[in-house]
Amino acid sequence: MMKAAFYCFSATGNTKRICGLFVDELKKSGYETEYFAIRQGATYAPPSDFDLVFVAYPVHGFSAPRIMTDFAKALPASDGQSYYIVKTSGEPLEANNDSSAVLMRNMAAKGYTCKGEFHYVMPYNMLFRHSDAMVALMWRAAKNTVPADAVIAASGGEKMPEKSSRARMIRRALAFEHGGMRILGKFFRVDRKKCVSCGMCVKLCPFGNITMDESGRVKFGNKCMGCTACSFHCPQNAINIGAMNRFKVNGAYKFSDDITGFTAEDVCDYCHDAYLRYFEAHGIKLPAGGDKE
Repeated sequence: MMKAAFYCFSATGNTKRICGLFVDELKKSGYETEYFAIRQGATYAPPSDFDLVFVAYPVHGFSAPRIMTDFAKALPASDGQSYYIVKTSGEPLEANNDSSAVLMRNMAAKGYTCKGEFHYVMPYNMLFRHSDAMVALMWRAAKNTVPADAVIAASGGEKMPEKSSRARMIRRALAFEHGGMRILGKFFRVDRKKCVSCGMCVKLCPFGNITMDESGRVKFGNKCMGCTACSFHCPQNAINIGAMNRFKVNGAYKFSDDITGFTAEDVCDYCHDAYLRYFEAHGIKLPAGGDKE
Protein backbone atom coordinates (compact mmCIF):
# COMPACT_ATOMS: atom_id res chain seq x y z
CA MET A 1 0.00 0.00 0.00
CA MET A 2 1.21 3.51 -0.84
CA LYS A 3 1.81 5.91 2.03
CA ALA A 4 1.09 9.64 2.34
CA ALA A 5 2.26 12.04 5.05
CA PHE A 6 0.76 15.31 6.23
CA TYR A 7 3.18 17.59 8.09
CA CYS A 8 0.72 20.12 9.41
CA PHE A 9 0.53 23.07 11.72
CA SER A 10 -3.05 23.97 12.62
CA ALA A 11 -3.75 26.44 15.43
CA THR A 12 -7.55 26.52 15.33
CA GLY A 13 -8.02 23.17 13.58
CA ASN A 14 -9.06 24.58 10.19
CA THR A 15 -6.02 23.36 8.27
CA LYS A 16 -6.19 19.98 9.98
CA ARG A 17 -9.84 19.77 8.93
CA ILE A 18 -8.85 20.31 5.29
CA CYS A 19 -6.15 17.65 5.61
CA GLY A 20 -8.89 15.32 6.83
CA LEU A 21 -10.75 15.81 3.54
CA PHE A 22 -7.58 14.89 1.67
CA VAL A 23 -7.13 11.79 3.82
CA ASP A 24 -10.62 10.60 2.94
CA GLU A 25 -9.99 11.07 -0.78
CA LEU A 26 -6.52 9.51 -0.77
CA LYS A 27 -7.87 6.37 0.87
CA LYS A 28 -10.00 5.92 -2.25
CA SER A 29 -6.76 5.91 -4.27
CA GLY A 30 -5.19 3.26 -2.06
CA TYR A 31 -3.12 5.47 0.22
CA GLU A 32 -2.43 4.85 3.87
CA THR A 33 -1.99 8.25 5.56
CA GLU A 34 -0.14 9.57 8.57
CA TYR A 35 -0.63 12.98 10.18
CA PHE A 36 2.16 14.83 12.01
CA ALA A 37 1.27 17.89 14.12
CA ILE A 38 4.14 20.37 13.87
CA ARG A 39 5.46 21.56 17.23
CA GLN A 40 8.81 22.92 18.33
CA GLY A 41 11.11 20.13 19.40
CA ALA A 42 8.94 17.33 18.04
CA THR A 43 10.34 14.56 15.86
CA TYR A 44 8.67 13.08 12.80
CA ALA A 45 9.15 10.23 10.37
CA PRO A 46 11.18 11.59 7.43
CA PRO A 47 9.48 12.40 4.11
CA SER A 48 11.59 9.68 2.48
CA ASP A 49 9.38 7.13 4.25
CA PHE A 50 6.40 8.21 2.17
CA ASP A 51 5.27 8.09 -1.44
CA LEU A 52 3.29 11.31 -1.19
CA VAL A 53 4.08 14.30 1.04
CA PHE A 54 1.97 17.29 2.05
CA VAL A 55 3.12 20.33 4.02
CA ALA A 56 0.13 22.16 5.47
CA TYR A 57 -0.32 25.49 7.25
CA PRO A 58 -2.60 28.49 7.85
CA VAL A 59 -1.45 31.74 6.25
CA HIS A 60 -0.12 34.27 8.80
CA GLY A 61 0.15 37.83 7.49
CA PHE A 62 0.34 36.56 3.89
CA SER A 63 3.22 34.22 4.79
CA ALA A 64 3.74 30.72 6.14
CA PRO A 65 4.04 30.69 9.95
CA ARG A 66 7.52 30.73 11.43
CA ILE A 67 7.14 27.23 12.82
CA MET A 68 6.71 25.88 9.28
CA THR A 69 9.72 27.67 7.83
CA ASP A 70 11.73 26.36 10.80
CA PHE A 71 10.36 22.87 10.13
CA ALA A 72 11.60 23.06 6.53
CA LYS A 73 15.07 24.09 7.66
CA ALA A 74 15.26 21.08 9.99
CA LEU A 75 14.28 18.47 7.39
CA PRO A 76 16.81 15.85 6.33
CA ALA A 77 18.35 16.43 2.92
CA SER A 78 16.62 14.98 -0.12
CA ASP A 79 17.63 14.24 -3.70
CA GLY A 80 14.58 15.89 -5.21
CA GLN A 81 11.58 14.33 -3.45
CA SER A 82 8.41 16.13 -4.42
CA TYR A 83 5.75 17.52 -2.08
CA TYR A 84 2.52 19.50 -2.12
CA ILE A 85 1.42 22.47 -0.02
CA VAL A 86 -2.03 22.68 1.56
CA LYS A 87 -2.80 26.11 3.00
CA THR A 88 -5.77 27.95 4.44
CA SER A 89 -6.54 31.63 4.82
CA GLY A 90 -9.45 33.73 6.00
CA GLU A 91 -9.92 35.58 2.74
CA PRO A 92 -9.63 34.67 -0.97
CA LEU A 93 -7.16 37.39 -1.91
CA GLU A 94 -4.52 37.09 -4.62
CA ALA A 95 -2.03 38.41 -2.04
CA ASN A 96 -2.04 34.94 -0.44
CA ASN A 97 -0.55 33.36 -3.57
CA ASP A 98 3.04 34.14 -2.59
CA SER A 99 2.69 33.07 1.05
CA SER A 100 4.76 29.91 0.58
CA ALA A 101 7.83 31.66 -0.86
CA VAL A 102 10.11 31.35 2.19
CA LEU A 103 8.87 27.86 3.02
CA MET A 104 9.50 26.69 -0.53
CA ARG A 105 12.93 28.29 -0.55
CA ASN A 106 13.86 26.46 2.66
CA MET A 107 12.50 23.19 1.27
CA ALA A 108 14.43 23.67 -1.98
CA ALA A 109 17.64 24.26 -0.02
CA LYS A 110 17.17 20.76 1.39
CA GLY A 111 16.53 19.28 -2.04
CA TYR A 112 12.72 19.07 -2.09
CA THR A 113 10.60 20.04 -5.10
CA CYS A 114 7.14 21.59 -4.77
CA LYS A 115 4.70 20.33 -7.39
CA GLY A 116 1.58 22.13 -6.25
CA GLU A 117 -0.23 24.42 -3.82
CA PHE A 118 -3.83 23.89 -2.77
CA HIS A 119 -5.41 26.93 -1.12
CA TYR A 120 -8.74 26.96 0.73
CA VAL A 121 -10.60 29.74 2.49
CA MET A 122 -11.56 28.93 6.07
CA PRO A 123 -12.95 31.10 8.92
CA TYR A 124 -10.74 33.63 10.68
CA ASN A 125 -9.11 33.10 14.04
CA MET A 126 -8.27 36.81 14.05
CA LEU A 127 -9.78 40.04 12.67
CA PHE A 128 -13.48 39.17 13.06
CA ARG A 129 -15.76 36.17 13.54
CA HIS A 130 -17.38 34.79 10.40
CA SER A 131 -21.09 33.96 10.48
CA ASP A 132 -22.34 30.38 10.47
CA ALA A 133 -23.58 30.99 6.92
CA MET A 134 -20.10 32.01 5.75
CA VAL A 135 -18.51 29.01 7.45
CA ALA A 136 -20.97 26.67 5.75
CA LEU A 137 -20.17 28.22 2.38
CA MET A 138 -16.42 27.86 2.98
CA TRP A 139 -16.78 24.25 4.06
CA ARG A 140 -18.94 23.37 1.05
CA ALA A 141 -16.41 25.05 -1.26
CA ALA A 142 -13.59 22.98 0.24
CA LYS A 143 -15.57 19.75 -0.02
CA ASN A 144 -16.35 20.57 -3.66
CA THR A 145 -12.69 21.10 -4.53
CA VAL A 146 -10.54 18.74 -2.43
CA PRO A 147 -11.51 15.58 -4.38
CA ALA A 148 -10.08 16.95 -7.63
CA ASP A 149 -7.00 18.34 -5.87
CA ALA A 150 -6.37 14.99 -4.18
CA VAL A 151 -6.46 13.31 -7.60
CA ILE A 152 -3.87 15.78 -8.88
CA ALA A 153 -1.55 14.97 -5.96
CA ALA A 154 -2.12 11.21 -6.09
CA SER A 155 -1.30 11.17 -9.80
CA GLY A 156 1.81 13.35 -9.40
CA GLY A 157 0.28 16.30 -11.23
CA GLU A 158 1.05 19.98 -10.85
CA LYS A 159 -1.04 22.92 -9.69
CA MET A 160 0.71 26.19 -8.87
CA PRO A 161 -0.94 29.58 -8.34
CA GLU A 162 0.09 32.65 -10.30
CA LYS A 163 2.35 34.78 -8.11
CA SER A 164 2.36 38.47 -8.90
CA SER A 165 4.90 41.11 -7.93
CA ARG A 166 2.13 42.75 -5.88
CA ALA A 167 1.65 39.60 -3.80
CA ARG A 168 5.40 39.42 -3.30
CA MET A 169 5.54 43.04 -2.14
CA ILE A 170 2.70 42.52 0.36
CA ARG A 171 4.36 39.43 1.82
CA ARG A 172 7.66 41.22 2.23
CA ALA A 173 5.99 44.31 3.70
CA LEU A 174 4.38 42.21 6.43
CA ALA A 175 7.43 40.08 7.15
CA PHE A 176 7.99 42.04 10.37
CA GLU A 177 5.12 40.07 11.93
CA HIS A 178 7.29 37.00 12.38
CA GLY A 179 9.78 38.82 14.57
CA GLY A 180 7.34 41.32 15.99
CA MET A 181 5.16 38.66 17.57
CA ARG A 182 8.04 37.67 19.84
CA ILE A 183 7.66 41.11 21.41
CA LEU A 184 3.88 41.50 21.21
CA GLY A 185 3.34 38.03 22.65
CA LYS A 186 5.10 38.97 25.85
CA PHE A 187 2.20 41.33 26.61
CA PHE A 188 -0.50 38.65 26.48
CA ARG A 189 -2.29 38.47 29.81
CA VAL A 190 -4.80 36.22 31.57
CA ASP A 191 -7.80 37.51 33.47
CA ARG A 192 -7.40 35.71 36.79
CA LYS A 193 -11.09 36.21 37.57
CA LYS A 194 -12.03 34.15 34.51
CA CYS A 195 -9.17 31.68 34.35
CA VAL A 196 -9.84 28.22 35.81
CA SER A 197 -6.21 27.05 35.41
CA CYS A 198 -7.25 24.27 33.03
CA GLY A 199 -3.88 24.40 31.25
CA MET A 200 -5.40 24.36 27.77
CA CYS A 201 -3.27 27.30 26.62
CA VAL A 202 -0.09 25.62 27.88
CA LYS A 203 -0.97 22.39 26.09
CA LEU A 204 -1.84 24.03 22.78
CA CYS A 205 1.09 26.44 22.38
CA PRO A 206 3.26 24.96 19.58
CA PHE A 207 6.38 26.77 20.77
CA GLY A 208 6.06 25.92 24.46
CA ASN A 209 5.86 29.65 25.05
CA ILE A 210 3.22 29.46 27.80
CA THR A 211 3.87 28.12 31.28
CA MET A 212 1.78 27.78 34.43
CA ASP A 213 3.19 27.84 37.96
CA GLU A 214 1.98 25.81 40.94
CA SER A 215 -0.56 28.48 41.84
CA GLY A 216 -2.13 28.34 38.37
CA ARG A 217 -0.68 31.65 37.22
CA VAL A 218 -0.03 31.75 33.45
CA LYS A 219 3.11 33.33 32.01
CA PHE A 220 3.92 34.16 28.39
CA GLY A 221 7.50 34.03 27.10
CA ASN A 222 9.28 35.56 24.12
CA LYS A 223 8.72 32.86 21.49
CA CYS A 224 5.16 33.71 20.41
CA MET A 225 4.41 33.51 16.69
CA GLY A 226 0.86 34.87 16.90
CA CYS A 227 -1.11 31.72 16.06
CA THR A 228 -3.61 32.61 18.86
CA ALA A 229 -4.37 28.95 19.56
CA CYS A 230 -4.32 29.92 23.24
CA SER A 231 -6.92 32.69 23.05
CA PHE A 232 -9.08 31.00 20.40
CA HIS A 233 -9.50 27.79 22.39
CA CYS A 234 -9.63 29.27 25.90
CA PRO A 235 -12.92 27.88 27.35
CA GLN A 236 -13.33 30.96 29.56
CA ASN A 237 -12.25 33.61 27.02
CA ALA A 238 -9.77 34.69 29.68
CA ILE A 239 -6.77 35.61 27.52
CA ASN A 240 -6.10 39.20 26.48
CA ILE A 241 -3.76 39.27 23.48
CA GLY A 242 -2.52 42.79 24.04
CA ALA A 243 -2.43 45.17 21.06
CA MET A 244 -4.41 42.68 18.96
CA ASN A 245 -7.18 42.03 21.48
CA ARG A 246 -9.78 44.03 19.57
CA PHE A 247 -9.36 41.56 16.68
CA LYS A 248 -9.54 38.41 18.80
CA VAL A 249 -11.86 35.54 17.91
CA ASN A 250 -12.73 33.11 20.71
CA GLY A 251 -14.39 29.73 20.42
CA ALA A 252 -14.69 27.01 17.80
CA TYR A 253 -16.85 27.52 14.74
CA LYS A 254 -19.82 25.38 13.85
CA PHE A 255 -19.21 23.61 10.54
CA SER A 256 -22.31 22.74 8.57
CA ASP A 257 -22.61 21.36 5.05
CA ASP A 258 -26.07 22.87 4.62
CA ILE A 259 -26.18 26.03 2.48
CA THR A 260 -29.89 25.80 1.72
CA GLY A 261 -31.43 29.26 1.31
CA PHE A 262 -28.15 31.18 1.48
CA THR A 263 -27.91 34.13 -0.89
CA ALA A 264 -25.22 36.62 -1.86
CA GLU A 265 -26.46 38.80 1.01
CA ASP A 266 -25.17 36.21 3.49
CA VAL A 267 -21.62 36.89 2.31
CA CYS A 268 -19.84 39.36 4.56
CA ASP A 269 -19.24 42.93 3.38
CA TYR A 270 -15.48 42.59 3.87
CA CYS A 271 -13.96 41.34 0.58
CA HIS A 272 -17.54 40.65 -0.50
CA ASP A 273 -16.89 40.37 -4.24
CA ALA A 274 -13.72 38.32 -3.73
CA TYR A 275 -15.65 35.81 -1.62
CA LEU A 276 -18.40 35.57 -4.24
CA ARG A 277 -15.81 34.88 -6.96
CA TYR A 278 -14.15 32.27 -4.75
CA PHE A 279 -17.40 30.46 -4.02
CA GLU A 280 -18.42 30.45 -7.67
CA ALA A 281 -14.99 29.13 -8.71
CA HIS A 282 -15.47 26.33 -6.16
CA GLY A 283 -18.86 25.23 -7.39
CA ILE A 284 -21.24 27.49 -5.43
CA LYS A 285 -23.42 29.92 -7.37
CA LEU A 286 -25.44 31.99 -4.92
CA PRO A 287 -28.71 33.70 -5.84
CA ALA A 288 -28.95 37.44 -5.32
CA GLY A 289 -30.46 38.72 -2.09
CA GLY A 290 -34.21 38.59 -1.97
CA ASP A 291 -34.37 35.35 -3.94
CA LYS A 292 -34.65 33.12 -0.89
CA GLU A 293 -37.56 30.73 -0.83
